[in-house]
Amino acid sequence: MTDTATNPHVFDATTEGFEADVLQASLAAPVLIDFWATWCGPCKTLGPILEKLAADYNGAFRLAKIDVDKEQEIAAAFQIRSIPTVILVKNGQPVDGFPGAVPEAQLRAFLKQHGIEPAEKVAEAAPENDAPIDPHADVVRLRASVAAAPENDALKLDLAIALLKTGAAHEAQQIIDALPANLATDDRAIRAHAHLRFVGLLKDAPPTAVLESAIAANPDDLHARHLLGAHKLIEGDAAGGLDQFLEMLRRNRGFENGLPKQALIDAFRTIEDADLVGAYRRRMSSLLF
Repeated sequence: MTDTATNPHVFDATTEGFEADVLQASLAAPVLIDFWATWCGPCKTLGPILEKLAADYNGAFRLAKIDVDKEQEIAAAFQIRSIPTVILVKNGQPVDGFPGAVPEAQLRAFLKQHGIEPAEKVAEAAPENDAPIDPHADVVRLRASVAAAPENDALKLDLAIALLKTGAAHEAQQIIDALPANLATDDRAIRAHAHLRFVGLLKDAPPTAVLESAIAANPDDLHARHLLGAHKLIEGDAAGGLDQFLEMLRRNRGFENGLPKQALIDAFRTIEDADLVGAYRRRMSSLLF
């Protein structure tokens, strides 16, 4: 049933590879999970439609096929009670889903609701340029692009993200707040919102040196650890920020209604280094489970 041989965007997920192939992979592109079985009649209707969409969308999402008879542990973890069931995973977390076979138009509407649109096929890859991009020059370029095409909301989102890299969080926030609702679930918008939450957290926060002294005096000062982690993230020390949030989780996972776990998840959304995120996600999982 699974068209993995001819469609690079469809694969059979397993318990052993689930962390890397689904959770970590969803940090780069959304993963749609199709829970099915060989004896399931509606699955034989839904499966080919999902595989067709995976091909049509050209990598805008990946389709993970899970045979519930072979991968009972995953099915139990997701509390699958009927099949077919479809679950959408983004940024390492399940965000939505539905049971039963639905028509293609409804599937496309579901994907669009979560900001997933067909990706254009690129005939030839652009030549690589090893020179680092000057974020300020990028802002100047994007301002001109937005002025030339003021109706292009995607360009405005690009500008907001570029502004964040220069530290212009206030202007970036204004642009993002004015974007239409259909861009709210765009991965870049989600990442930008997470970044802005950390910026907002530091509005009246003590400087790094003061927070470090507070932690040295009381290692259980989780408020100070939270602020120090945010400082380090915004200053570009991703690993240092994650270390603080991980230590919060280790000392008290229930602190302020699960703040340590939420801080880690928000941090994962802001960090572009997939290998670093994967390593810390595994460390988070080892503390939680």
